[in-house]
Amino acid sequence: MHQDSEKRPVTSSTSVSPGTPGRGSDSGKPVRQLDRVVIRFAGDSGDGMQLTGDRFTSQTAALGNDLSTLPNFPAEIRAPQGTLPGVSSFQVHFADHDVLTPGDAPDVLVAMNPAALVANLRDLPRGGTLIVNTDEFTRRNLAKVGYAANPLEDGSLESWHVHPVALTSITVEALGEFDSLSRKDKERAKNMFALGLLSWMYNRPTAGTEAFLGRKFAAEPDLLAANLTALRAGFNYGETTEDFSVSYEVAPATMPPGIYRNVTGNTALAYGLVAAAHKAGLPLVLGSYPITPASDILHTLAGLKRYGVITMQAEDEIAGIGAAIGASFGGAVGVTSTSGPGVALKSEAIGLAVSLELPLVIVDVQRGGPSTGLPTKTEQSDLLQAMFGRNGESPVPVVAPRSPADCFDAAVEAVRIAVTYRTPVFVLSDGSLANGSEPWAVPSIAELPESTVRFTTAPNDVDDNGEPVFRPFLRDEHTLARPWVVPGTPGLEHRVGGIEKAHITGNISYDPDNHDLMTRLRAGKVARIADAVGDLEVDDPSGDASVLVLGWGSTYGPIASAVRAVRRTGVKVARAHLRHLNPFPANTGEVLARYERVLVPEMNLGQLALLLRARYLVDVRSFTSVRGLPLTTAELTEAITSIAVSDLDAASPEVPA
Repeated sequence: MHQDSEKRPVTSSTSVSPGTPGRGSDSGKPVRQLDRVVIRFAGDSGDGMQLTGDRFTSQTAALGNDLSTLPNFPAEIRAPQGTLPGVSSFQVHFADHDVLTPGDAPDVLVAMNPAALVANLRDLPRGGTLIVNTDEFTRRNLAKVGYAANPLEDGSLESWHVHPVALTSITVEALGEFDSLSRKDKERAKNMFALGLLSWMYNRPTAGTEAFLGRKFAAEPDLLAANLTALRAGFNYGETTEDFSVSYEVAPATMPPGIYRNVTGNTALAYGLVAAAHKAGLPLVLGSYPITPASDILHTLAGLKRYGVITMQAEDEIAGIGAAIGASFGGAVGVTSTSGPGVALKSEAIGLAVSLELPLVIVDVQRGGPSTGLPTKTEQSDLLQAMFGRNGESPVPVVAPRSPADCFDAAVEAVRIAVTYRTPVFVLSDGSLANGSEPWAVPSIAELPESTVRFTTAPNDVDDNGEPVFRPFLRDEHTLARPWVVPGTPGLEHRVGGIEKAHITGNISYDPDNHDLMTRLRAGKVARIADAVGDLEVDDPSGDASVLVLGWGSTYGPIASAVRAVRRTGVKVARAHLRHLNPFPANTGEVLARYERVLVPEMNLGQLALLLRARYLVDVRSFTSVRGLPLTTAELTEAITSIAVSDLDAASPEVPA
């Protein structure tokens, strides 16, 4: 039984269902049907594993399988070849039903060298399939990772189904006719040979990859021909070799009809920002400084100028957010994207935006910390930073997407809140969402929530003499938002800046009572957002579960999958997931009080649990992990089962008091 078989909500649209059947084998070899597969490509950072995994994923998406991916790559630009720090991997989980996670462990591991084998073998269950590039198992490469003997020869891999393939030399031989290419150029095509072989094994259509190669190497015909030849050689090798006696087929998943595309979280988030700005009728201006793993948001938006997008790659993090605040002051949707270290540098400017009461979206793609930490690994450790990481009382709304595709909706929501309530808004994505991918049902613009913006263009009050006058801090009675004025509007000139302003008039004020009032008004404005975000929804089929599993952000998939597994054992468990972390949905306290025990899994040391305990005085239990990797279904299944029998301490570390 597949662990991730719970239905994931998919936005509906109006076109046909995606995917066409894969190509069947012409070799006469049997084709075995599977319901799910997890494949991990692993090799040196120069072996093209991310490209290989991405192309296999695209082929899988074209076939109509549901899928989820987990790229995992080193922080070093180029670690020493063949060493453990240089190992790069890409895992894809695809199925004929809904997929919630990239999978706890691979069913198939493609290891391009000894380092990739050492780094990943512990994750491959006994009995799994191991495809090894034998050409790289030289004495020198074995010594680099501590092998005293060749594991392909000493019997240490007998517990796995090992397929030794001389990927490098077979690729070079297949490209023998390309005299214009060096041997090194030919060796680089071995990833396409591996892709062709796996495409044959799982009946993946290769037409999309061939078209991709045609675009990538359009100006280099010899490289194009060589990569196409290597791809086809790998496919043909699978058909003709006796080492692979069976190929496999995973049927398309049943999904609501619509227009689908495979999308990463960063791409979906960028599209959501643009779509939301379009709905608001405003230009989008991004001020950003490149930082892993957020840089692709800048890259994606830079290619969307035709949709009213302006991007500025600033000289540093402070300049980036300064440009975004200036854009919001000028009447645009100002956005800045970064990761945790960048948020630290932007903190004073975020406080300025709180004081100015202007719309601003701060995208924090969280990574392992503190400081530089783990630049390419995932974590959820910036929640308290987003909540409190500024001087003074400066609350801001916080929104967190739950999946790569959901990054689109979270971005739309963040822009809507920002322009409606005139406030900075945090979007807390993370590395696993940013780089991971899944099918996304492309919505129509008409389906997106409205966020109409009305700039103030005339005086909004009268003075003591009855003359029209503009009051820059005269607030909307429902949202407490102050007026938004485009600079240069005649008669509406007013002060802005970081020094406290007087209520209504906007004059500089050091009056103690006025500061107390303005502080409470800014906090009250954020608190009122809870009235517009809806209730926290709870999945509790029986209605009488005693345990609630509550998550946020990218823990959604592992939690949903684990809860499903626990329910299959007969244990009654409820689950809920928070998108809005500040303010919490209005019914959050009531939901927590409904259950005897509440478990909060997080990729930190219990930051949400800390907030819930403080706010609602509920004995929330933590399950925490900060390994730079997503939580797994297996570990959460054990933790949920344990707390359901009142024995959480035996399965999960509790956060220190």
